[in-house]
Amino acid sequence: MKTPHQHENIKGRHLGGGGRKDAHSNTRGAKTFRRGRALAFLEKLELRQATLKKQLETPELQAINPILIGELKATETIMDEFVHLFELHESGDAENSEQEASSKTQNELENN
Repeated sequence: MKTPHQHENIKGRHLGGGGRKDAHSNTRGAKTFRRGRALAFLEKLELRQATLKKQLETPELQAINPILIGELKATETIMDEFVHLFELHESGDAENSEQEASSKTQNELENN
């Protein structure tokens, strides 16, 4: 009679053999998964950035413009650090467009 801790197929379940074994297990790993999650988070930050920029252009929100500018600058700083930290640079063009966006925000700060 088997005890509750004995299993017929214990390999892979408790001894670190990993869970899923499929055709992609050798080509896709935790690093790819983490990169995907990092890119998804970056997309959320980009959406937040776009929303803040729209809010800056909204006449009804002019009273809180300094707050919106601060949030936008903070969001862009986080995005820049995140891209650098997780090495999410797709190409040189992506870096240039990020620098242009950051310069645009700096110009908006100076104009307000």
